[in-house]
Amino acid sequence: MNEMTKIAVQTTLKDWETDQEVRWCPGCGDYAILKAVQRTLPELGADPANTVFVSGIGCSSRFPYYVESYGFHTIHGRAPAFATGIKLANPELDVWLVTGDGDGMSIGGNHTMHVLRRNVNLQILLFNNEIYGLTKGQFSPTSREGTNSPTSPLGSVDRPALPCAFALGSGARFIARAYDVSKNLPGVLKAAHAHKGAAFVEIFQNCIVYNKDRFDDFVAKGVADQNQLWLTDGEPMLFGSEKSGGVKGIALDMETLTLKVVDVVDGDWQSAGVIVHNVKNRALAHMLVEMPFGPFPMALGVIYDDARPSYEEVLLGQDEQARKGKDANLAKLLGKGQTWTVSGTAADPV
Repeated sequence: MNEMTKIAVQTTLKDWETDQEVRWCPGCGDYAILKAVQRTLPELGADPANTVFVSGIGCSSRFPYYVESYGFHTIHGRAPAFATGIKLANPELDVWLVTGDGDGMSIGGNHTMHVLRRNVNLQILLFNNEIYGLTKGQFSPTSREGTNSPTSPLGSVDRPALPCAFALGSGARFIARAYDVSKNLPGVLKAAHAHKGAAFVEIFQNCIVYNKDRFDDFVAKGVADQNQLWLTDGEPMLFGSEKSGGVKGIALDMETLTLKVVDVVDGDWQSAGVIVHNVKNRALAHMLVEMPFGPFPMALGVIYDDARPSYEEVLLGQDEQARKGKDANLAKLLGKGQTWTVSGTAADPV
């Protein structure tokens, strides 16, 4: 978020749509994410003239072409470096960084880490389809063990990276999860935009060609109710319903200091020991992002949100302080200290 966006600009969905042909595979989850972003921007009062989308390489990285704003389609894995430079050059710009699980977690892993630890004031949307889609289906850093692909025909033996755990470990102050077709995605985007600092949002995205329906184990209609835990600050961690086998909750096992699933009878979640979500609790956030899916539901929504001063705010403030009371004279600076004059020419005898 930036100060300029506090002055709301009246726009509509059409104002954020470009004349470019959207070139993703029919059925790709990127379409839903694009539309969610385009619908959310007017609600934020965002100004197209003050908004920048930055991307690296991959299917997700075509995003800047399809949003009617400023945009940079940069190089593989280096979008965070470009975005940092843009924000430092003009802190008033509203910068969105769009990347994928390959672009952001493999070749760009170090750049992602640094933009998070520095806490640059921008929104990072990492589309996670657990595969390299643009380069024809190789397994990616987030692919599950056993994934069959052209580069792992016998099944991947790599343990997958967890983007949210990576972000939290890198010092991120805002962590959230959602998925492409979720009705809650716009709300997560708004929360990310409201956060002052680097906001990291992992969005599970269906690759219709190379990893179709990979997330059906928690997004399909028949299982979503009991396999999704949508987190709300100050609310108990409840999931499921009477129709899906009963209401359940997440509690803390005091003997092992680990999370556990408990049954909630007659709505009495307090007696069951269900935890109330606190977005400022970093220890709880660590447990939630590493909570294994299967024995536990998938944690979604805003997991962690605890702001601190942004990178550009501190850095530019430091520069401003250093310039106070000083004369900005380059010639004087160059002539200061140990200087000497060279007389004669190279042709003169020694």
